[in-house]
Amino acid sequence: MLSAILLVGCRKDPALDVDVLDAPFALQLPIGAPYPLIPPENPLTMASVQLGKALFFDTRLSRDGTISCATCHHPDRAFSDTTPLSAGIEGRLGMRNASTLGNVAYHSSFFRDGGVPTLERQVIAPIQDEMEMDHSLEHAATAVAGDAQYEKWSALAYGRAVDPFVITRAIASYERTLISGWSRFDRYFYQGEASAMSASEINGWALFRSANLNCTACHNGFDLSDHSFQNIGQYLEYTDPGRERITLQPTDNGKFKVPTLRNIALTGPYMHDGTMTTLPEVIDHFASGGLAHPNRSPLLTTFVLSAAEKADLIAFLHALTDERSLDQVP
Repeated sequence: MLSAILLVGCRKDPALDVDVLDAPFALQLPIGAPYPLIPPENPLTMASVQLGKALFFDTRLSRDGTISCATCHHPDRAFSDTTPLSAGIEGRLGMRNASTLGNVAYHSSFFRDGGVPTLERQVIAPIQDEMEMDHSLEHAATAVAGDAQYEKWSALAYGRAVDPFVITRAIASYERTLISGWSRFDRYFYQGEASAMSASEINGWALFRSANLNCTACHNGFDLSDHSFQNIGQYLEYTDPGRERITLQPTDNGKFKVPTLRNIALTGPYMHDGTMTTLPEVIDHFASGGLAHPNRSPLLTTFVLSAAEKADLIAFLHALTDERSLDQVP
């Protein structure tokens, strides 16, 4: 019986002399976190996530070898970008700000307009977009072909040499390990550690949940987002149509995916186009109720905060910052 298990679990590539069992990756989850959506056809293994991480930071995936996925998704900024519009090769500006990759394993659609249904397909877009990496998956695979370590991991995880299939699956696997949920708020809320948050932060949490602000109408659940698409009245006319770009429905004009608030203090600038640079600016916008766009969400209401209340709300948002790295792949 044991020999049968070993034969099933071991994938050998004679050319690479690979004869090692590829162990499942032991994903670390914080208390209160549900198990993420891992497709059975692309399980997390040590080889798949290590290969995915290496590819995520590999500039050879771009046509001119100058940028990688990490260029727009900085690990120290919760894998988000630091500029209003993310830049591709030769400084070409994309159409949106790159959002955090924290907890993407819990998402059922990707990009700010939700136009891609899986992480595997999401990987394709930045590599092939002429404003980003401006490469083809085939040429990217050729660029990294022959890397002995990559080929060993690929043989173990997928039983084949590095190719477009492997690149998309491996990077998606790595991105699914970027779990956020290790903040002081989590210690306070999920672990019952009363001293984990200050009095100001606790008051900000109460304001956040209050009917006056109504933040939890969209920012709820473990990811502090319901992942719906909302028009928040940022503009009267949107140059970026948002969700309408995918559905072709005028009622979706100006709607964008509700972002997670986890690590929000690290992931500015804010909004799909990065035009709001600070948390006070974001709060002021929501307090105003937004502009009267025809698709503006009915969930938006005006509210008034005192200076002390605003400071408490901002303090709470800072308490959502993870106290450890999202990266758990060795």
